[in-house]
Amino acid sequence: MMLAEEMMAEARAAIASMKAAAEEARRLHARAELLRHMMTTAARQTGPAEEAVPAIAGEWMKAWALTGYPALRAEMEAFTAACLESARAPGRLADTRLRAALSALDTALEAAGATLADEMAWRSECAHGWWAVVSPAPPGRGYREDRASARPFWSAGAPPHCGAES
Repeated sequence: MMLAEEMMAEARAAIASMKAAAEEARRLHARAELLRHMMTTAARQTGPAEEAVPAIAGEWMKAWALTGYPALRAEMEAFTAACLESARAPGRLADTRLRAALSALDTALEAAGATLADEMAWRSECAHGWWAVVSPAPPGRGYREDRASARPFWSAGAPPHCGAES
């Protein structure tokens, strides 16, 4: 292989690694930020869980414009309850329940055609801006307007007249 081909092959491999790393970092960071936010919210609650859980989950669904998805309510409430339990009585059992509730919420969102990371990135007012440049929100689906863009950052290549690969 000649140097030019070798360099382009190395560049393509590095770009593929960068894409995979950026997508995984976005997924992990969005989920971690949601959990951090939910744990902070849970820690501030002083009232009875039977009042706090539906109020927090309802506000969350409203903020994320998910009120039209009533099938998600049970999993969102279970996750909220697990966050509240973990904040009030941390320990191995609470952590196990929190993990199970998060997994169930992931499954419910996937069944609805979404992911927790995408919903956090595209709907949350607390979304980090870099998430949208890794995976832009599709336009016209009710996502926050400031989260919609055309393409991920790595698709911004050289001008066509340069003849460069993407």
